[in-house]
Amino acid sequence: MSNRLFQGIVHQMVEVIDRTFGVIDETGTVISCSELGRIGEMQSHALSVAFASSDIAVSDGYTYKAFGAHMHPEYAVFVEGDDDIAARYVAVLSVSLSTIKQYYDEKYDRGNFIKNVILENILPGDIYIKARELRFNNDATRVVLLIRIAERNDVSVFDVIQDLFPDKTKDFVININETDIALVKEVKAGIETKDLEKLARSIVDSLGTEFYTHVLVGIGTTIDSIKELSRSFREAQVSLEVGKVFDTEKTIVSYDNLGIARLIYQLPTTLCEMFLKEIFKRGSIESLDHETLFTIQKFFENNLNVSETSRKLFVHRNTLVYRLEKIKKLTGLDLREFDDAIVFKVALMVKKYLNSHPIKY
Repeated sequence: MSNRLFQGIVHQMVEVIDRTFGVIDETGTVISCSELGRIGEMQSHALSVAFASSDIAVSDGYTYKAFGAHMHPEYAVFVEGDDDIAARYVAVLSVSLSTIKQYYDEKYDRGNFIKNVILENILPGDIYIKARELRFNNDATRVVLLIRIAERNDVSVFDVIQDLFPDKTKDFVININETDIALVKEVKAGIETKDLEKLARSIVDSLGTEFYTHVLVGIGTTIDSIKELSRSFREAQVSLEVGKVFDTEKTIVSYDNLGIARLIYQLPTTLCEMFLKEIFKRGSIESLDHETLFTIQKFFENNLNVSETSRKLFVHRNTLVYRLEKIKKLTGLDLREFDDAIVFKVALMVKKYLNSHPIKY
């Protein structure tokens, strides 16, 4: 494709530049030229000169200048002659062709296309058209994992993740901002959430143990159409945000496992405030001290089992019953009753949500 791109520019400049000029690739092959008959010709003798540095070089009556990637130039422009005019021509041509190549890569690059899809910077109707242009597989099963850098280190997390997933035809690593990196991963159809969490765990462990970089990973749901990639990306974002409120100790949060936390997170804060006031008519949830809240947490963790909870808390069964009676007196809710326990559990989650999203007056 670059050959046709360069040849189109060369063709337009033939009348402006009154000398033979063109472009060679890394193998020394002429891929475009003002003299069409020379396309395909080898200039292996010029390789050591043309790609030796980014400076202008002269060899066998031709002037060369490499261009392309900064660290590893992919092409070199050549102009007939070894005078100052030839040097000026190659300087101008290298800048022009390099800029055009960069624009072309950005416009047609698959990674850039995927970024536009997940960030919804492309019209839905244009997605399939663009995918066909890039010969992109529309129907593969994919999932978006959002990797958030919690503790910055000198290591380039983006480069590490690219090395972990080198197949650029199936997996795409996208820089979202300074802290977030999206991994669009092609997976087998019907993959289970636990397998995606194992994949995320391998990323967290690799960055943590080898590069001492702490990251969090949010996992969206799998999708079967490229058009739905943005949804999986939004779900991965929600997973991290909800995890930050309700599961602060977790480094991996899956959208499929958010449960009721997802619903609470989407509620207006004013509605949540009204809910708490209605539930705790007798007394505020703030009236419960740290010890009482810890007892409640353990009671929930042990499935409302009084005997098991008292054993885990190293307290007498009667002591726990007394605490539960105290909670009932303060709040009007008996945690030994399943319905009341559900209401209280939801209320605690709502309170957590409000603490992270305080109402502004």
